[in-house]
Amino acid sequence: MHPLNFEEAYLKLNKTMSMKKTNIGILNFTTTGVGNLLLSNFVDVLHPLSNNIYLVTGKAGYHFFKESEKIHTYCLKHREGMNVFTRVLNYFYTQLRISYTLAKITRNIDLWIFYIGGDSLLLPMLTVKLLRKKVVLAFAGSSVQILKSVNDSFFKPVKILSKINCILSKRIIVYSENLIKELNLEKYRNKIYIAHKHFIDFDKFKIKKKFYDRADLVGYIGRLSEEKGTLNFVKAIPQIINEGDDLVFLIGGDGQLRDKIERYLEKESLSNKIKLTGWIPHDELPDYLNELKLDVLPSYTEGLPNVMLEAMACGTPVLATPVGAIPDVIKDGETGFIMKNNSPECIAENVVRALKHPDLARIVENARAMVEREYTYEAAVERYREILGNLGQCKP
Repeated sequence: MHPLNFEEAYLKLNKTMSMKKTNIGILNFTTTGVGNLLLSNFVDVLHPLSNNIYLVTGKAGYHFFKESEKIHTYCLKHREGMNVFTRVLNYFYTQLRISYTLAKITRNIDLWIFYIGGDSLLLPMLTVKLLRKKVVLAFAGSSVQILKSVNDSFFKPVKILSKINCILSKRIIVYSENLIKELNLEKYRNKIYIAHKHFIDFDKFKIKKKFYDRADLVGYIGRLSEEKGTLNFVKAIPQIINEGDDLVFLIGGDGQLRDKIERYLEKESLSNKIKLTGWIPHDELPDYLNELKLDVLPSYTEGLPNVMLEAMACGTPVLATPVGAIPDVIKDGETGFIMKNNSPECIAENVVRALKHPDLARIVENARAMVEREYTYEAAVERYREILGNLGQCKP
């Protein structure tokens, strides 16, 4: 049976929900456009469960959501700072401003969900707790892990703040069992719930070009940043070419590593082998994924990457590192491919292994069937209904 489209699913769920609806606040501490798609999915999942949604987010998120009729949106501003002292000062000042905003609107809110970056915001946590509101931490990603992956010493104080917030929160939501250990959350198991807010629009993300009709194109699509391991993938390309000179490569995305990548490609005379597309609009993503023979995710840290699920829905096999919730989705040789680490040597070896696998067609079919079965809108809403449905019975 083909999944319902989003509008049909939403109307059906809205009619059948028996849970008492509440007013939900979301604090999303990111000042860039990164994560807006994830946040948009999250809002869609919470919408049938709530009377009103209040969103406090960065400037990019504010402009993304300000016209939405589903939510009330408030803008937070944050400046990083040029050195340790100004970073700490600005971080503290931003938390004061967030706390002031939360205090103003919290009387309208029954439950707060601290989302991307919210795990380390102690002052806002204390503010809403003092106002006797319940707080749920949703680990869409970890501030600590991201800072640690780029060797940022700021991760140490952020780690302490995150631990305190875990203690103060009423519930913690993670995408997979694997993340409990990876994020050092074992001591909070009594309040941890496994859920994701990922769902695929199968009318858009579908197989348009059969796998064996595609050119020998290997790609990476995502943020060009250190924690995503993008440069490692680029440095693996010369070794991959040694095994298959007919292969070509695509890198879709933008970020702080773009200039560095371009310089490397020019230095190694690889520009004719690699196409840099820049940022790919989400509406165009299915077309790009339908051209790839293999999608590579060489991340140091992840939650549950949307692009992985979307690639699988488009019939594109995925090769990824075993971080975040990825091992729950990709079983090596069954629904995709897992590599032990993201060193250039390991990436190169596994790209060749994946492309030479004798049963790629079966892997493509398994992956598509799995996401179509498990990553529907209805399943995501139902899981959050279970988690949030009886929270009203708990003390703040």
